[in-house]
Amino acid sequence: MRDQLRPHSPGSGDLPLELSTFVGRSAELTDLAEALGTARLVTVTGAGGVGKSRLAARAAALCAPGDGVWHVELEPVRDPEFVDYAVVEALGLTDHTTRLPRETLLDRLGEGELLLVLDGFEHLLEASAELVTDLLRRAPGLRVLAVGRRPLGIAGERLLPLAPLGEDDAVRLFVERAAQYGLTVRDDGDVREVCRRLDGIPLAIELAAGRLRMLSPAQVLVRLDDRFRLLTDGGQDARPHSIPGGPPSRHRTLRTAVGWSHELCTPEERLLWARLSVFAGRFDLEAVEYVCGGQGLHSDDVFDVLSELLAQSVVAREETGTGVRYRMLDTIRAYGADWLEATGDAGRLRRRHRDWYLGLTTWCELEWFSPRQGEVAARVEAELPNLRSALEYCLSEPDEAHLGHYLAGSLWFYWVGCGRLSEGRHWLEQAVALDSGHERSRLKALWVLGYVAILQGDSVPALGTLLECREEAESAADPTAVAYAEHRTGCLALVSDDMERAETLLRSALARYQEIGELNSNVLMGQIELAMTRAFRGDLPDAVRLCEDVRQVCEDHGERWARSYALYVLAYAAWADGDLTGARTLLRECLGNAHSFRDLLGSVLAVELLALVTGAEGDPAEAAVLQGAAAGMWPSVGLPLFGSACFNAPHELCETAARERLGDERYEECLRRGGALGREEAVHRALGRRHPEAPSAQRGSARPANAAPDMREPAASPTRKGGETTG
Repeated sequence: MRDQLRPHSPGSGDLPLELSTFVGRSAELTDLAEALGTARLVTVTGAGGVGKSRLAARAAALCAPGDGVWHVELEPVRDPEFVDYAVVEALGLTDHTTRLPRETLLDRLGEGELLLVLDGFEHLLEASAELVTDLLRRAPGLRVLAVGRRPLGIAGERLLPLAPLGEDDAVRLFVERAAQYGLTVRDDGDVREVCRRLDGIPLAIELAAGRLRMLSPAQVLVRLDDRFRLLTDGGQDARPHSIPGGPPSRHRTLRTAVGWSHELCTPEERLLWARLSVFAGRFDLEAVEYVCGGQGLHSDDVFDVLSELLAQSVVAREETGTGVRYRMLDTIRAYGADWLEATGDAGRLRRRHRDWYLGLTTWCELEWFSPRQGEVAARVEAELPNLRSALEYCLSEPDEAHLGHYLAGSLWFYWVGCGRLSEGRHWLEQAVALDSGHERSRLKALWVLGYVAILQGDSVPALGTLLECREEAESAADPTAVAYAEHRTGCLALVSDDMERAETLLRSALARYQEIGELNSNVLMGQIELAMTRAFRGDLPDAVRLCEDVRQVCEDHGERWARSYALYVLAYAAWADGDLTGARTLLRECLGNAHSFRDLLGSVLAVELLALVTGAEGDPAEAAVLQGAAAGMWPSVGLPLFGSACFNAPHELCETAARERLGDERYEECLRRGGALGREEAVHRALGRRHPEAPSAQRGSARPANAAPDMREPAASPTRKGGETTG
């Protein structure tokens, strides 16, 4: 299986960590392992809280095929359109093109053997079933372990209904969870009766064990008996709620256990429980304090109340790469959501949630141009389910469209710099289709949409969007939007080989930025793009001057993403000057930075240029391998080297030299070897290669035998202005 299928960060695609002991289920584990050995689709079904996810994760870890296990958590996903995106995200795939995420999945899953764990699909049943059917039909090495309260209902599905724990295992779970709270509980009649009354449902048992700090097992039993009697006598829960799936008796048992735990909470704990249901997926303390504080729950008290819910197993705590985060199980979150709706406060909480993530996005956009760039990328990645929820709210509620424009546009750095072009375009197109009456926010979404389309190689829509942005910006007298529209139109001319027009537009945009005092990663990219036009027009010294200036500004501000593109241009200039050691050093840093941000474009450009440097160092075979690796990456980026004669000139030079040294047969063999590398392998190989000790690799040595190509735009080729081709 290709290395593109490795997760970008811990926990994003691999199995969730087990934070507590796994109790019992030996027979079920054996049955599930046997099922996974004979069927390509196995679905573990059962009532909420019965332990389906824990069993599936344990079985998947024991039965992992050669190319690994990938866990997709669908509970935070609300829109069926994002089921495919969630799987792409979990598999750590990056695709910059206009292809749909389904196409990306099918392209990557066509070889090798892996197990996909699809957890929590029941609220997205139709979309999940359609995806699984398509993947299994077209990826013969794929197996799927689905986890939900009902079957997917597709051909070939093998079902494994999960029953509650047996009495002995239920008691063991109760005792072990009590021990986690520092309490010693004996296996006696009261404990066994509690477990029987809770039907052996693990979630219900854990909730009951969470009450042992205040109650003895006998007191827990009395309170549970009172609760069951209320239900048996025809009473109703204090608030409406629904926990679908599973046999009615267990259905009632879990509802009783959750409702009983809820009733034992203080008013502040019940209020926070309800308000936490507004979050999608995981959340942090700062978000909870802002979103959930006020009107009956002072923000200063939120931490203490959250700590109590954590102690009662209502909320779970997780250590992640971005710090401590919290989550609620779906069953508990759904109970809280029903309470929130019943209080009439759901709309206000959604707006508070939206405001927090608008503020977070504003901070992240500003901090992207700072030493915290890596932290910003990781934070947005972690908050993506909540950002999606905020975007959905803004784009579906009356009078919120302008905030949707702002949110989608302000995330430009994530869409462009962190490999999320496809999803970014989805949100941006939805946003600009809405007329909010707030022109400035829509103009930002327009130029960002144009930028995304350029990087996807979709020049015609890009040009139309940027022209619309320019016209409306001039009409609205918005100099910032005019500058960005002009800049991105110049970028389009650059990748279309119209260097004269690109230089004119980019110089004008940079002058506008200076006039309005704009300085950020985008502005620096404009200067780098201008440097590229100068290089392509034969003025390498000016290109170096421009990029050295960018490098200095980046060092002053701690910026790494734009810096990687400046290093790319400087590395080419170093190669042309015969400084192969300097070129390789620059390209290693360039590639390392781009890859850390999941910027496929920056990565593949660096690998292409490393192939050229490697050939000049005297290793044509490795140069061909790297060209093959780059060729394997381009389909996920777009048209190779933008279809540009200028960008393609170094590639052709490297290929010609390698073919001459190796012969066509050997060159093609090396090319195939490189093409078989996944992205992670290709990057690791390119970064880890040590250049040979050769005289040509030292500064001051003779110019490489492969002299710098003529980088000027070909005079005989058609001139394409901003995406339009003229004869």
